Amino acid sequence: MPVRPTSRRTSLLLTAAAALAVTGWTAVGAPAAPAPRDRAPEPPPAATAATVCSPAGTLKGPGGQRASVSLCANGGGAGTSLSAPATCRRHGTTVRYACLTSGTWTLRRDGRTVATGPLPGGRETPGPGTYEVSGTVQVRSSPAGVDLRGTVRATLTLTDPKPEATHRIEVDRHTLRPHSSATLTYTVARDSDAGDGSARFGLIGEEASGVELTTSDDRCVNPLTGRHPSTARSMYALDCALTDLQPGRPSTVVVHARVADACTTVVSKLGYWMPRGQSLYTGGMLAGPTVTCHASDIRGR
Repeated sequence: MPVRPTSRRTSLLLTAAAALAVTGWTAVGAPAAPAPRDRAPEPPPAATAATVCSPAGTLKGPGGQRASVSLCANGGGAGTSLSAPATCRRHGTTVRYACLTSGTWTLRRDGRTVATGPLPGGRETPGPGTYEVSGTVQVRSSPAGVDLRGTVRATLTLTDPKPEATHRIEVDRHTLRPHSSATLTYTVARDSDAGDGSARFGLIGEEASGVELTTSDDRCVNPLTGRHPSTARSMYALDCALTDLQPGRPSTVVVHARVADACTTVVSKLGYWMPRGQSLYTGGMLAGPTVTCHASDIRGR
């Protein structure tokens, strides 16, 4: 469907407003421990969520269908998220439509894609800079009467710095092969004095592949599935509760991966607490290395 291009004035408005409103995670640093007899410093104020919207394009269709789409950036919580609310109307009718918008968004900088996600949805703050954002959207109305697809575009300038890493995950190998077993040694480290030593480390393969992830580490379990009293477990996933992460004291988890006929990637993630733990948005989630699988690596095949 044809899209009315966003005007230069609209892009500038969105750029200026987004610079004020889009924020990332709450601060991950912590002040140094107070010296004896010194009063502990006050904690930094919690981030305030803010949303800014700007017109991004108009979709038109047969029979006078029309949807004016905006792009909205939201920050102050768990990263930066985007949405694309719209207003719908149809020529010749007085029906007041509610719009349902879905699709995907892409952030680009200097022609390079830096982040993508669903609409609505978000990702970790990509760091300061000017980004071109595009949304591939479907706009449907309730009641039915408007159903349009198209692409809308705008420019966003983000000013928040990329959050400084507090934890890291490393693995000693990055490739698996079908019809084989491999040992994966993960090292999980906490490099920041902020937060505490607790973290939830998780691994997951593709369910339909038949991969099995096991370990003798008693901090880890294959998650339960099904309703009670089912004792079935997801052998393609592992969940590890780490409680002793300290700067200078990383933790190692040794995992055995048995790959069946189908290739699968194995994704790793780490969730952890940060200061102000009773506040909603004070946790963190870190994506670790992805172990891939290549059938072509099998010799003699």
